[in-house]
Amino acid sequence: MARPGSDPSQSAAHTKWRWRKELLSERRRVPAAVRFSEAISLSTHLTSGRIVRPGQTVCAYVPIGSEPGSAQMLEDLAEFGARVLLPVVTGDGPLDWGWYQGKDSLRPGPYGLREPIGELLGSFALRIADLVLVPALAVDRNGVRLGRGAGHYDRSLADTATGTHLVAVVRDQEIFEALPTEPHDIRMTAVLTPNRGLLRFA
Repeated sequence: MARPGSDPSQSAAHTKWRWRKELLSERRRVPAAVRFSEAISLSTHLTSGRIVRPGQTVCAYVPIGSEPGSAQMLEDLAEFGARVLLPVVTGDGPLDWGWYQGKDSLRPGPYGLREPIGELLGSFALRIADLVLVPALAVDRNGVRLGRGAGHYDRSLADTATGTHLVAVVRDQEIFEALPTEPHDIRMTAVLTPNRGLLRFA
């Protein structure tokens, strides 16, 4: 399928919109059985001991719609011994964070999200993370991530401590040579896919 081009007469924001439209359409066509299998693979990679270690703090997310992953992935991380933080949308600013305390500790949030019940830790809780799993529609080989466009993660990831691994989670087909980028975009340090596992960016 032809991808949106790099027509210099189009702004990066407009080109991103076109990419999002195509990628979301493609994700919706992925059979449920394939998404289920890919979610198991992602969880297996994360709990293999090569990406996350017991005792580490992982900022994760509850997938919605056709996003890669599953709520079971959070349970697997917790059982593996990781401490799991989940994002909470409180407005247009950076994300707030709360601890994952099991499947029954989630409530509906904005944009169809599921968020943790309990004390909010503030946006700077991100600084205690060893690794941040970042939902994405696509990523390129320079670490440029394409999100859904709300900007919550770009406003939040600037608060991570030096050395924190920022890992975009996408399907294997969603890694590209180059994506449109803007100055506020935060680059990823790695990408995680179901079949290729963790790929680090130079």
